[in-house]
Amino acid sequence: MDPRNIAPVEHRITLCDRERRNAHLGGVLWLTGLSGAGKSTLAFALEERLFRDGVQVYVLDGDNVRYGLNADLGFSRKDRGENIRRAGEVAALFAYAGFLCIAAFISPYRADRAAARDAAPGRFHEVYVRADLATCEQRDPKGLYRKARAGEIANFTAVDDVYEPPEKPSLVIDTTKSDVECCVTQLVDYVTTSFRLEGGPV
Repeated sequence: MDPRNIAPVEHRITLCDRERRNAHLGGVLWLTGLSGAGKSTLAFALEERLFRDGVQVYVLDGDNVRYGLNADLGFSRKDRGENIRRAGEVAALFAYAGFLCIAAFISPYRADRAAARDAAPGRFHEVYVRADLATCEQRDPKGLYRKARAGEIANFTAVDDVYEPPEKPSLVIDTTKSDVECCVTQLVDYVTTSFRLEGGPV
């Protein structure tokens, strides 16, 4: 369709109105790191904790998104970029609906993460879930490293493709030094500081 025939329609409910009702800011908490670093584990544990505390929160998990929205994409460089572009746009929609969207994606390339940031300017918080390759391979919860080393998976991050760590993340969570509970506490502290409105639930 010719973009000249498309015109955005303004919502009648403002983001400020949504945030006042929720008593917290909307935004994107983007968790990036190697496979096996603990992104999904932390994302869902954090979601559970925040939801219990009254926060409007939802997790976008990389594997889950590939089952639905991005089921048509493979793992070429182009498709991986499109995967993150779509995820970034969806995360931004949650943010502008007043939700705290926790996005858990390997998202290995800085340029793709920058595009996701651009979808939610001023509301994107990049969290580097850090764990060294040896630790991630030892954990290997899905058996993906074993398959990659055996040549069954091509272009696997940190095996035969690069991972570009964040240069200036909002927060670094090192899962080799802290257990899940400690990591979630660090994340809750960050959310409380960055997303709280006066009198809000977080």
